Amino acid sequence: MAINILEAFENKPPVMQCLWPKFLLGTVGALVAPGATGKSFWALQAAMAVACDAPGGDLLGLKPEVHGRVHYIAGEDPAVAIMHRIHSLGAHLGGEARQSIARNLSIESVVGQPQNLMNPEQRGALIEKCHGMKLIVIDTLSRVHQLDENSNGEMGALITTLEHIAIKTGASVLYLHHVSKTAIREGSADQQSASRGASALTNQPRWCAYMSRMSNEESKVFSDRPGGAPIGDGLDLYVKHGSTKENYAQKDPAAWYRRSEGGVLLPVALHRIEKASSNRRERAHV
Repeated sequence: MAINILEAFENKPPVMQCLWPKFLLGTVGALVAPGATGKSFWALQAAMAVACDAPGGDLLGLKPEVHGRVHYIAGEDPAVAIMHRIHSLGAHLGGEARQSIARNLSIESVVGQPQNLMNPEQRGALIEKCHGMKLIVIDTLSRVHQLDENSNGEMGALITTLEHIAIKTGASVLYLHHVSKTAIREGSADQQSASRGASALTNQPRWCAYMSRMSNEESKVFSDRPGGAPIGDGLDLYVKHGSTKENYAQKDPAAWYRRSEGGVLLPVALHRIEKASSNRRERAHV
């Protein structure tokens, strides 16, 4: 698209419409996390939040700025596992929200079905299916290509292909990806460089987010209520979500979620324990 510079100087530009805050509609974004952190659940809940144009569908507190049809490509989980997740989420949704989500969200499990979006026929079929949608979720990226994940050139070409899909459909494309073993070992899953494979996988998308489990250190300094005791041994119930890259705005603080029954992620306000309070508790136990 050629830009008329004089027009841009003189006229107010169009509003930059976002899918949810900081994630520009029609662009590519990435959610990077270790396995079994909850990224598929988060992505499914985000998909439902966008698909739901009735009250009560935004369980993550994501605050979508637009609503519409969503397509979710599940490359790792069979249909029965996804149905269990949907059932668990349904316990937190009213009837109107359920109807809206069912109307606007399509989910396709492609486990065991080779996918290659670099193939013009497969790419064209996806573009046709998703034309006019607001969001396409790819879970996970490694399941939809046959390229070398460690090659910046090949991964750059893959992201360009996803951008082409976003432009042709008008949808944002969100892909899920794993962090490297080194990042897991070093506890740096919340860094942009934590992504497995080539740096293009997090350098080229316009929006990048992470999820990480609560660390032992965090479990000692956070409580789930003001003035309460440290979370301690309950740390496995908590996951952190934040952004590592927001090209069109400043980054927001990280958000915390607590796993509910069935794995559903619900926002939770954690409170940092003041050092003085910790010292008083220590003296009280002496």
